[in-house]
Amino acid sequence: MADLNGHEAGNGGDSQGKPKGPNESAALPAEGMEGRGWAKGNAGSQNTPRAQDRERGVPSAWDRIGQAARTDKARRFTTLLHHVYSIETLREAYFGLKRDAAPGVDEQTWQTYGEQLDSQLEDLSARLRRGAYRAKPVRRVFIPKPDGRQRPLGVTTLEDKVVQRALLRVLNCIYEEDFLGFSYGFRPGRKPHVALDALCVGIERRRVNWVLDADIRGFFDAIDHECLVKFIERRVADRRVLRLIWKWLNAGVLEDGERTRSEMGTPQGGVISPLLANIFLHYVFDLWVRDWRRQATGDVIVVRYADDFIVGFQHESEARRFLTELRERLAAHGLELHPDKTRLIEFGARAVSERRRGGRGKPETFDFLGFTHICGKTRNGRFAVLRKTARKRVQAKLKEIKAALRYRWHHPIPEVGAWLASVIRGHMNYYAVPRNFEAVAMFRKEVIKLWRRGLCRRSQKAHVTWPRMLRIADARLPRVRIVHPWPSQRLAL
Repeated sequence: MADLNGHEAGNGGDSQGKPKGPNESAALPAEGMEGRGWAKGNAGSQNTPRAQDRERGVPSAWDRIGQAARTDKARRFTTLLHHVYSIETLREAYFGLKRDAAPGVDEQTWQTYGEQLDSQLEDLSARLRRGAYRAKPVRRVFIPKPDGRQRPLGVTTLEDKVVQRALLRVLNCIYEEDFLGFSYGFRPGRKPHVALDALCVGIERRRVNWVLDADIRGFFDAIDHECLVKFIERRVADRRVLRLIWKWLNAGVLEDGERTRSEMGTPQGGVISPLLANIFLHYVFDLWVRDWRRQATGDVIVVRYADDFIVGFQHESEARRFLTELRERLAAHGLELHPDKTRLIEFGARAVSERRRGGRGKPETFDFLGFTHICGKTRNGRFAVLRKTARKRVQAKLKEIKAALRYRWHHPIPEVGAWLASVIRGHMNYYAVPRNFEAVAMFRKEVIKLWRRGLCRRSQKAHVTWPRMLRIADARLPRVRIVHPWPSQRLAL
């Protein structure tokens, strides 16, 4: 089997057909394969210039890798590292990083690295080429979660980020051809709202009566290194690339001056970590679910975003059997479902009538990607999935705004108004989906209350009446509006 340069490569790994839409139905576009776009930037130095590619129809190196992965699902790529250590690929990776990201253990920032960028990239490329590149440990930091707990993150050094982003560009060309349609997390062109819309349309148009809301406990810290690399070897036969991944997995974590290593886990916050997590779950969960539901007698829908996933079932018996077998499947690979975040509930059009008939009240709700999903109705009485901003998300954000306002009490009103306007716009850009207008409007109202409280506390004599406060808010803060299309409209496009 030939690699991209025409050399022979060995066969290996799983052979699978073209990924189908997640619910295997041409009539339902809810979770079909989405269009995939590549990151903007220059092609690698080995590529034909992009303008010439368009004129002559010559595919770039990225196109050739993707085409090879698409046409032969059993292909193992033997020569990939030269794409990674290309100066242009490294340069593109550098400019794709966040300018204000926190530095790693070497305290090097994006600005300081870029002061001598050409020499830095040439040295990095040379070390990658001869195998002298060494990964540094990640710096452990903790950020608060909405439920009050702390989420551990790993801050990678800037040079490691550059190399990881360069390799990410290469591996995405391969695995975007392998990943299934119901996998949405951390993939090019697949934002959370596409997953939310797919779930909404899937529940409304399929015969879904039961929903499994599942979360894998401590997933990023439980990934087995040996198992992960074996999965990667099914597609990647370049030993230099595999050694590169091993270096990052074995780099360890630096916390309170002490370096620790583990044979499990990949740090959250690393550039390459989301892709490695998706590869792991692709083989452990996605392919298994695809084969499982082909044997199901009723409808089954699946939406996965990273380690959070929702599975809808027509029959209760199949839902309970799936949950039992899923626990066994995950346990075989060192994973387990979170006992408090995994629930099997009645949900769907029939669940509403069945629970009303049995006197059990309304169906339960579930949270997914920051929204609480509720069984509701349209104006003409048809079943519909209502999505409301999750309460814990609103409370956490308002608490954050309240704390930030304390440091801005004596700042000029225009300055504070501009900051709050950006906060509300950001909130609307995510949560302003159809049927969620009231929740977004309530968030804006609570922000105005906090702002007024701050203005009234600027001095003992300060007092802002509500009519004046509303005039200030209407002049400074954006009006609430729905910014996202209806789920069926987005997916139809």
